[in-house]
Amino acid sequence: MRLAINIDHVATLRNARGGTDPDPVKAALLCEKIGAACIVCHLREDRRHIKDDDVKRLRSSLKKKLDLEMAATEEIIAIAVKTKPDLVTLVPEKRKELTTESGLDILKQKRFFEGVIKKFHKYKIPTSLFIDPVEAQIRASADIGTDMIEIHTGEYAEANSGSEKKEQLCRIQEAAAVGKAFGLTVNAGHGLDYSNIIPIAAIKEIDEVSIGHAVIARAIITGLDSAVREMMCLVK
Repeated sequence: MRLAINIDHVATLRNARGGTDPDPVKAALLCEKIGAACIVCHLREDRRHIKDDDVKRLRSSLKKKLDLEMAATEEIIAIAVKTKPDLVTLVPEKRKELTTESGLDILKQKRFFEGVIKKFHKYKIPTSLFIDPVEAQIRASADIGTDMIEIHTGEYAEANSGSEKKEQLCRIQEAAAVGKAFGLTVNAGHGLDYSNIIPIAAIKEIDEVSIGHAVIARAIITGLDSAVREMMCLVK
């Protein structure tokens, strides 16, 4: 299993003072040097953390994979096509949400997302769809030609009881197996941290986990090098 690090909240901290520090690109390069397989950033419509220039600098600086999370809007699609990240992950986006709250509803918008995927494939950019662990959504995603899916692990991460957490873990396990059966690369992410990652890391069908807030929060206390290495050990 590979570890992808989301560096959005390095930019959040920078933007709090409106300066240039801490620089998310420098943080991304350090994560890459330590061993992260992928750097993730989310270019939101309101630019609340990652800015357009951050994406450009990440694209020109990184040696490993850059995953651009994005809503499928005309503006952001145009930026992605111009930037050519190694992967785009399409996610739902609401202006008032603190963080992504759920997966895409591919079933209701199959034709639209099929067109978006075809556009990215025209420019040889692989696509991933961020979806809930629901078989019908996975089937629909495979039908419209996505290269991979990212399973939303938020409900697992937020489960309050042991039984609820076990139930959500089973949903993720089953979804990952279904994704593999359809020939998809399967990633997972959202709300994963140092206390809940191990059961997810044990699911052999998941190829990559994406973790951001937990690592950046730990890094403020222990340093980014230590925080990334600790998470890599847990994942491995």
